[in-house]
Amino acid sequence: MPRRTVPDPTRAALEQSWLTLTRETLPALAAAREWPVNADHCFQRILLDAACEGVWYDRIAGRPAYAFAPTDLLTAAVALGEAAAVGTADLPALNARSLAWRRARSQPKG
Repeated sequence: MPRRTVPDPTRAALEQSWLTLTRETLPALAAAREWPVNADHCFQRILLDAACEGVWYDRIAGRPAYAFAPTDLLTAAVALGEAAAVGTADLPALNARSLAWRRARSQPKG
């Protein structure tokens, strides 16, 4: 008989926080804050890259990334997003760093 897995309510709450933050909260603030991004997937990229300290898909194998991210990484990404929402994290700087990691990753080695 297959084993049933019991959903982790803490993890489910963390994922819901992530989705609310990146799909609603941050996009709603983008225009007023004059952020360089406003789409949910851009906020997700920025925050996951920052939590991973590099391009997130080098550390998270599955998709959607938030569902496969280790809890500590997703917790860090949510905390960064919450800090950006209250103005204590510099979202444009996080975006610039994310884009720099991605440019560096795409450069030929050699």
